[in-house]
Amino acid sequence: MDQLGELGRRIESLAGGNMRPRWIDGVLVFAAGRVTEPTISVTEPMLTLVVQGVKQTMLGDHVFEHGPGQVAVVTVDLPLTGRIVRASATEPFLALGLRLEPTTIAQLLVDGGPTAIRPHDGPGLAVSDADDRLLDALVRLARLLDSPRDRQVLAPGVRREIHWWLLNGPQAAMIRQAGSADSRLALVARAIAWIKERSDRVIRIADLAEDVGTSVSSLNRHFRAVTAMSPLQYQKQIRLQKARLALLAAPHDVAAVGYAVGYDNPSQFSREYRRMYGAPPGRDAVRLQTMAIVQE
Repeated sequence: MDQLGELGRRIESLAGGNMRPRWIDGVLVFAAGRVTEPTISVTEPMLTLVVQGVKQTMLGDHVFEHGPGQVAVVTVDLPLTGRIVRASATEPFLALGLRLEPTTIAQLLVDGGPTAIRPHDGPGLAVSDADDRLLDALVRLARLLDSPRDRQVLAPGVRREIHWWLLNGPQAAMIRQAGSADSRLALVARAIAWIKERSDRVIRIADLAEDVGTSVSSLNRHFRAVTAMSPLQYQKQIRLQKARLALLAAPHDVAAVGYAVGYDNPSQFSREYRRMYGAPPGRDAVRLQTMAIVQE
């Protein structure tokens, strides 16, 4: 608990009262003094440690609750719905995150030698308790955030150590797949990159399967197991998230934004946007702008 206490103090100091996530050299610090509404975003591969408060994350029908001393690990880019469910001005939600590096995992697999671990067959997101070794490494990384000169020299070794403890922790099978070029997670990661490059176009699943080197049936099975959705559903979520970000800058240009992300039919764009975000595009954008002003 002393480790969490130190992390909490450092996160609050680094966040500086700003509710927006702050990235420092690939490390995320985040503090929030209130609960939040559900928001959908594509989360890149990363580790997130909750230090104080509780966050709820949904991947399809899977619901993950993430409390103090627990780490959430995401191994591929996933559209997740998240909300902070426990936070207050006196006890804010506090979290520390670190981008995961598949190349580091791959090198550790070579350096560490072979081990017998059962294959991972679940989604590309998992939550588990952080052990003392992982917490200790995260504390040392957080200490370096205040010292750019020390961080430049020492942080790479601490990052590597954090990957090592993940590779030897409760989510070892999932982390191992993230660093293996021939694993199911690696196949889905290639498929996700292919879809993101073509998110504004009509895509054929047969073309996708051929490019990533598998059959259509195998692709669909693996993709759904990791992301809890089909490739086409994934593309839709990518499109709508891009549209939401664009509408923050141009809330009254709904048709143009819809067209830019791949919708030829404005009514279809508005319908699918409302289904995902609970309000028509223009109204949702104005609401988000108002929330941003209030937070500032």
